[in-house]
Amino acid sequence: MASSGNDTINLDSLSAQQLSQVKKQLDEELEHLTSSFAQLHAAQSKFRECLRCVQDKNKSPTLRENSSILVPLTNSLYVRGNLSSTSHVVVDIGTGFYVEKEIKSAADFYENKVGEVGVSIKDLEAIVQAKTNNVRVVEEVLRQKMVAGTQ
Repeated sequence: MASSGNDTINLDSLSAQQLSQVKKQLDEELEHLTSSFAQLHAAQSKFRECLRCVQDKNKSPTLRENSSILVPLTNSLYVRGNLSSTSHVVVDIGTGFYVEKEIKSAADFYENKVGEVGVSIKDLEAIVQAKTNNVRVVEEVLRQKMVAGTQ
């Protein structure tokens, strides 16, 4: 039996064409979930990199107030700037909003984000595994129907 949310379907009662449709739908859902899984991993990596930068900021002897730095505007565009404070950083809190935070507060923010995304990844991983198992069951029933149809 396959389940989609709270709906349970007796696969033996479906025709081969209906099973093919169910399999196609499950494959599409699985593709979308896998894409989301990859996006969550990318977001978690970004937050980890931000956390590393914030934690390493205090360890770097070259970062002093009024020192010249390159500020990333995008992944490939940097502009020159001057470091006005070594105890505060500007944090992207999402949807285009930036907040000035102390180093410790910024590190806590990014640690929380890494943890939250990690929980979402684990939850999504369980869903992907369940959908994958559903696809396997549907494929097996479809195979049985095809073999029974040729006899």
